[in-house]
Amino acid sequence: MMSSKRFLNREHSWLDFNERVLQEASDFSVPIIERLRFLGIFSNNLDEFFQVRYATVKRIAQSVKSGKKVLGGTNADDLLEEITNRVINLQEKSNKILTSIEKSLQKENIHFINEKEVLPDQELFLRDYFLRKISPALVTIVFNENIDQDFTDNTAFLVIKMEFNSSKSNKKQYAIIEILNDLDRFIVIPKINEVQYIMLVDDLIRYHLDKIFSFFKYDSIEGHMIKITRDSELDLEGDASKSYIEKITESVKDRMFSEPVRMVYDSNISDDTLNFIMRKLKINPEGSIIPGGRYHHRRDYMKFPSLNRSDLLFPKQNPLPLPGLPLSANILEGISKKDYMIFTPYHPFSYLVKFLREAALDPMVQKIKITIYRLSKSSQVISSLINAAKNGKKVFVQIELQARFDEKNNIEYATRLESAGIQISFGIPGLKVHSKICVIERQEAGKIKRYGFVSTGNLNETTAKVYTDYTLFTSNQKILKEVNKIFNFIDVSYKLKAYKHLIVSPHFTFNVINKLIDNEILLHNQGKKSGIKLKINNITDYRMIDKLYHASQQGVKIQMIVRGVCCLIPGIKGLSENIEVISIIDRFLEHPRVMIFENNKSPNIYISSADLMTRNMSERLEVGCPIYDLDIKKHIIDTFEIAWNDNVKARIINKGKQNNFKESQKVKIRSQWEIYKYFKSLV
Repeated sequence: MMSSKRFLNREHSWLDFNERVLQEASDFSVPIIERLRFLGIFSNNLDEFFQVRYATVKRIAQSVKSGKKVLGGTNADDLLEEITNRVINLQEKSNKILTSIEKSLQKENIHFINEKEVLPDQELFLRDYFLRKISPALVTIVFNENIDQDFTDNTAFLVIKMEFNSSKSNKKQYAIIEILNDLDRFIVIPKINEVQYIMLVDDLIRYHLDKIFSFFKYDSIEGHMIKITRDSELDLEGDASKSYIEKITESVKDRMFSEPVRMVYDSNISDDTLNFIMRKLKINPEGSIIPGGRYHHRRDYMKFPSLNRSDLLFPKQNPLPLPGLPLSANILEGISKKDYMIFTPYHPFSYLVKFLREAALDPMVQKIKITIYRLSKSSQVISSLINAAKNGKKVFVQIELQARFDEKNNIEYATRLESAGIQISFGIPGLKVHSKICVIERQEAGKIKRYGFVSTGNLNETTAKVYTDYTLFTSNQKILKEVNKIFNFIDVSYKLKAYKHLIVSPHFTFNVINKLIDNEILLHNQGKKSGIKLKINNITDYRMIDKLYHASQQGVKIQMIVRGVCCLIPGIKGLSENIEVISIIDRFLEHPRVMIFENNKSPNIYISSADLMTRNMSERLEVGCPIYDLDIKKHIIDTFEIAWNDNVKARIINKGKQNNFKESQKVKIRSQWEIYKYFKSLV
């Protein structure tokens, strides 16, 4: 049995991570509007946590065969209770933070008003706004005990109670109004005397309840918000005659009516209304029932309007050009001479789009092969691929339909690509394709020459503005020959391939990293320069953690920057005393996966799409790529060191009190600011 002192529980570690996000919302040094948006990120993260991780633990708890245990020997029922209690505490903390932010906004002449605070000069604007934009889009359900009625997933509602006190029976009528996700949650009301007023759409609906329910002769009416989160697991079993895409489509629809795993409600709601809703939804009172404030669905704060107040936002940073390869240059010609690497958002994502557009137009390009996991709602990547097909190129796209919460978007894109005559692959049964790779074949001097890229991030123009990620552009024929092998594996044979350069899951990642760690142990024992530096999103695989513990016990120094879940515990004497772990939460989401092995002053450096999680190493198709260019190696090492020395936004995790900020008496180093300066100095 694994000792609880050896590994940190995955769910608790995730909650620790989300508490770091909440720290940003509470930080007075963060611009006020950005603090609101961090509050939205915190809420959005929590939604997905309940849809995925909490739901998984709940299924374990309900399974007789599992013995109600989760990995590490924790009782699943106990863990569910611990999670609920922690989330209640975090919600209370977030409520206090929101109140503090609202007070700070008031000092900036920005005021939230509710339905009882509307000024006479605002009535006409609000009535017109409601009639034009809100009323036509409302989904209102009046409850009928004789009809089965349900809610969609992860949606906020106003629960309405009408009372008819004049009736002898004291009749009550319940209804719900859905707060649709495509409605602007925040209504910016025209200024009055230089004061900016904001109203939430929930309050605008409350303000017009008399109009919505005018045909009911009620004596009193009230509305309170609730929020339901459902299990998001897809069920792909069943009818063998249905195609994979049909099963995904149906399963996404079924998700709307899957088992509720969390209910958050306005703590001021009456007991009879709460009991009615819980009975109607068949919610177990012993489940994750979380009291909260007046407003829920706070993920909408991620889209809080800027209000033309640049002084209340992070300072603008324009992406920087690559030294020696301006965007005006020919990308293919540039990378035919040397490797280049962009580090978004410090560099523009436009380089990747231009690479694909050049390939689409170049008469010498014959084939384009690419994997896709997540895309923006309006994707220039897709447009470039369709353009290539219309220009007669052979285009092969592997698109992952099981990219969680992006299934519908990817299905729509897959249909568009197929309509354009592009060859589509939906991957390998039981194996998600999470790699971010592309290879093109170009006819040069009677031979085929390959160009391509390997990335740590999704090919998404929107997230590339806030996610930090590496993308290596290369014409290294040895690397690209192996990238091509991966496409052959996907498209043709599913046969095991051999790789000398790439680190490929699910067959090789664990063993290759093991060997790289063993090499550092050997070098250390020989008195040579050794060390391991890792920058990852998550580490949960116990085998890999044990390997790092072993390296630490042998004396190898290990530095780890882990943004999210970290089940490894550093600083345990005799086990992990040579391991240090920090986490950085700031303006950008730290997303790249980088491994640096000192290798006696000749570092082995890899960028990868894979985290050190069991699913990434054993259950997905992932690609790690070596960095051979000396300039790029230096940039990766330098930026890692800048991040490691962060003493403004770096937290020390899993050692002593959780999430303490890393402090220093030296000059303040805020790594994301300093990395931008670093790349700017190279231009």
